[in-house]
Amino acid sequence: MKFLLAHKLLFAGIFVGAVAGYFYYATIGCVTGTCPITSRPVNSTIYGALIGALLFNSFRPGKPDPRS
Repeated sequence: MKFLLAHKLLFAGIFVGAVAGYFYYATIGCVTGTCPITSRPVNSTIYGALIGALLFNSFRPGKPDPRS
């Protein structure tokens, strides 16, 4: 439980990104079926989860900059 609370922002980013990735597939998608990311819903969802995790993790409070 301590792990989940410590990384709640990361998990929120994964969830929001996955929903956004699937939404992108459902609304825009790939007409020809040759797009590597948006041709299948699984690809779009995983890619969205990855981008969401990276984006939300960038807002995590961290160590202060040692140069300052």
